[in-house]
Amino acid sequence: MLLQDKETGTLVEINDLQALISPNQDSVTVQDQSGQEEQDPEPLKKSNLIFPSGESLPRCWLDADYQK
Repeated sequence: MLLQDKETGTLVEINDLQALISPNQDSVTVQDQSGQEEQDPEPLKKSNLIFPSGESLPRCWLDADYQK
């Protein structure tokens, strides 16, 4: 799955979808998609990610207490 980094505007590939949708984890391992060579995986806070369309991630992916 590709998402966009809010700060740089670059696309990043999500390596662990379970970590992305888990509200108990605040970061996820991603690979930057800029450049011609595949980049090394690195952690990135989920709060810095958006969908390429500009939409924010669902609150249930970010906040474990979203129902309260």
